[in-house]
Amino acid sequence: MDRFFNKVLVRVVEGDITSIAVDAIVNAANSRLRGGGGVDGAIHRAGGSQIMEECRRYDGCPTGEAVITTAGHLPARYVIHTVGPVYRGGASKEAELLASCYQRSLALASQAGSRSVSFPCISTGVYGYPFEEACKVALQAIHAFTCDHSMPQEILLVAYGERDAGIYEALLERFEPRPSM
Repeated sequence: MDRFFNKVLVRVVEGDITSIAVDAIVNAANSRLRGGGGVDGAIHRAGGSQIMEECRRYDGCPTGEAVITTAGHLPARYVIHTVGPVYRGGASKEAELLASCYQRSLALASQAGSRSVSFPCISTGVYGYPFEEACKVALQAIHAFTCDHSMPQEILLVAYGERDAGIYEALLERFEPRPSM
């Protein structure tokens, strides 16, 4: 499913984020930037040792922030590593931190000249963020970013399976941005 947020195309795709050709792939990383399981492990395995070599140049990454490295052997130019919040029930500013992950990642992609970027659903794996709630935060954050930026021109929300793609698509179809304060 496709939808424009301002002049930026937002697309839901189902598949393996490591095999999608884009300018930048966002990685749901851990704060030490040392690889891990889930999306993080898959990106490091598929991209090769170059990614880890560049990650070692950073002294970690705080929750809600992002850093950029090469993409190694991936069909992309860059990997943007962002650290999502561990979900603790929603009262510990998780939504703000998660929104920051998307906005910081998009800012880095834009600064690097990336025309296309793909995102996994950040924090929904071992960090426990409820999938539908995380999708809502992602859409709001992406919309807010596109109000002031026209790059990247295409944002892919990569769902791991049919169920997750269906949730993303339903939310995107009925998406209404929250009014800004």
